[in-house]
Amino acid sequence: MPANRFNAFHDYGIGLGLRVPHYGHILSEKPTVDWFEIISENFMADGGRPLEVLDQILEQYRVVQHGVSLYLGSADRFDRGHLRRLKNLVKRTGTPWLTDHLCWGSVDGTYTHDLLPMPYTFAAAKRTAEKIRYAADFLGVPICVENVSSYTEYHVSEMTEWEFLSEVVELADCGILLDVNNIYVSSKNHGFDPYDYVNHIPHHRVAQMHIAGHTKFEKYILDTHDHPVLDPVWKLYTHATRLCGVTATLLEWDDRIPSFEEVHDEALKANQYIAEARQVGAAKKAARAVRRA
Repeated sequence: MPANRFNAFHDYGIGLGLRVPHYGHILSEKPTVDWFEIISENFMADGGRPLEVLDQILEQYRVVQHGVSLYLGSADRFDRGHLRRLKNLVKRTGTPWLTDHLCWGSVDGTYTHDLLPMPYTFAAAKRTAEKIRYAADFLGVPICVENVSSYTEYHVSEMTEWEFLSEVVELADCGILLDVNNIYVSSKNHGFDPYDYVNHIPHHRVAQMHIAGHTKFEKYILDTHDHPVLDPVWKLYTHATRLCGVTATLLEWDDRIPSFEEVHDEALKANQYIAEARQVGAAKKAARAVRRA
């Protein structure tokens, strides 16, 4: 398959996270939404209300699975039972791709239930890529890895975070879920330029983007997902869209969740920034044409 195959996912448009407070509204009002993202682990059961709701959602909407516990960067082997349950859900939803985080979170079978940042070493990149390839082969769908927000760094790191992400996805031949808010949060916590990050990743591998709100504290920024997207994140999203193309975009709002309409309206703001990215791209293309003339 060609390396740019992830561009096929870009027509998904703008999606929302499927959250419990909105179940009733979605099922009764059937709003127009391009797609929903589900947290895989919330539906990896043999029955119950979540699966009943999911099956009704699947009758009308496209669904993409997003995971929080594959721990692709952990040294532990995969839990085969977990992979089998995940594969059953993949078959149920028909998700065209599956996303999870570029992180670790388990040691010797003990799970932290946290998305812990990786040490950016070549050995860690190689091991992580091998696990991604194994998981993608087992699950039968492409995998896209998400950059996490981080609050600590490792002295053993041999490269920048964006170099590490690039190394992993090239070795694994997988896609990127580019979380623009996480890039901004980490850039403020660690003192790097977020635009350097976006500029130096393999843009053709970006299949999806996340946008979200964060909270500023005196000495750090926390990835809280509890209010609208802030202006610098929208600006970074515009820049990323210009470089990567118009991708499937997901608004994350996971705490202090307001009405469905408010969340949906916030997500649809992405359209104005997509239009801005296209205008900037067209202007630069025209300028290059003039210089060549």
